[in-house]
This record gives sequence, structure tokens and C-alpha cells, in this order.
Amino acid sequence: MARIKIFDVKKRFYGDSNFHSIMKSISYRIVGTISTIVISYIITGEVAMALSIGSIEVFAKMYIYYLHERMWNRISIYSRLQRRKKYQHDYQI
Repeated sequence: MARIKIFDVKKRFYGDSNFHSIMKSISYRIVGTISTIVISYIITGEVAMALSIGSIEVFAKMYIYYLHERMWNRISIYSRLQRRKKYQHDYQI
């Protein structure tokens, strides 16, 4: 059976793809928002207030994390390290 391989040129040179960064942002925010809601409830003692804080926080921090991830992938030293690591074992002497 033939294997189908999808190769992302951007990922090869710049780290994660946009889609991968978005999925990481979503999963990270789920965990972060749950903890924010719990902490908000402990501090305020009000479920409505805790949910309100959590609902604002989830979208703000997801967007900030996505921007941070995209900027980090553009840092040249990071890109060079990723390329060096990727091609380190591609050949033998």
C-alpha cells in the first residue's frame, strides 16, 4: 500500500504551520481558562463572575498566544536551530 506524505515547506523552514499553532492555542487555552475560572471562583465566590472573567480571558489570551507563536517562529536563531536539527542526520560521512 502506498503511503501519502504531505510535506509543508513552510514548516520545514519556519517551525509549526499556522493550523498547528491554532490547535495548540486552543488546547492550551482550554486548560488555562478552566484554571482561571476556578481561581476566579475561589477569589470572588460567585459562579457568574468567575464565568464572566473566564469568557473574556479565553479569547484574549488565545489571540495573544497565537501572535506570540507566530513571532517566535520568525526569530532567525530559532529557525536556524530548527533547520540544523532537521538536517543533522540526513547524511553520513
